[in-house]
Formats: sequence, structure tokens, C-alpha cells
Amino acid sequence: MDIKQNASFMVDHRRFSEGLYISRIDGDITTFDMRTRKPNSHEVMDNVTMHTFEHMFSTYIRNTDLDVLYFGPMGCQTGFYLLVRNADNDKVLSEIKSSLSKIISHEGEVFGASEIECGNYLSLSLPSAVKEAERYLEVLTTSPVDYKYY
Repeated sequence: MDIKQNASFMVDHRRFSEGLYISRIDGDITTFDMRTRKPNSHEVMDNVTMHTFEHMFSTYIRNTDLDVLYFGPMGCQTGFYLLVRNADNDKVLSEIKSSLSKIISHEGEVFGASEIECGNYLSLSLPSAVKEAERYLEVLTTSPVDYKYY
């Protein structure tokens, strides 16, 4: 049996830095690679940071006008995937930045931080998500975004 590799394994991850990339377009669905860490730099997100950021960002980004189909972490702990239907790249970038700003200024509990709402609710830390949002917003604000996937 021939096994076909995932398309994401066919790109040179040494060429990536932190940023926002388009990794796939399937019909009207665009997959954005939200790279919050440089691959293979040995600086990855810990599970608490990744988990909390997912709770916070997924809530804020789904409360925009974007048609968000999916948001979730990369197994390599260097970023997240955001799938959007009928994406306007500039609007997506703007909403990502806005959602990051909302995480940074968030007051109150982490979204979904109860035993009823989450399968690992004790593994959440708002300060870690805020720090990650600050890091990534800085990247998106100071570096040009060309969306090119290598």
C-alpha cells in the first residue's frame, strides 16, 4: 500500500519564522498557519499555554464576522491552524490582531474553565495566554505578512 504524505510535511519548516501563512486553499476554505513560534527552535509552547490560548482565541475569533470552521493547536506546539470559509486575507489578519488584543485586555475567567465545559479545566492559565498573545501580536504588528507558505 502506498502511503501519501500530508502536504504539510512536504514544506521546508526551516524556512518559517513566526508569522501568518496560508498553508492550503480547498475550494472556499482557507487554512491559515498561525505560527507563534519558529519551528525547530526548541522553544515550544507548553500545554497550559497552548490549551488556554486555544480557549481564549477560539472564543474571540468565533465572535467575529469570519466564517470560522476550525481553530486548534499544531501537535508540534509551534502554532495553530485557523480554517475560514470565503476568507478575505486582510480581514482575517485584522480579526486575528483584534482577537489577540482582546485576550491581552481580558478580565475575568478563562472561557470554558469549568469541569462541565472542558476535559482538562485545571490546566488553564490566563497569564500564559496573555503572554502568548502579546508575543504573537508583536510579530504580526512589526513584521510584514505575505502569507507565503514555503
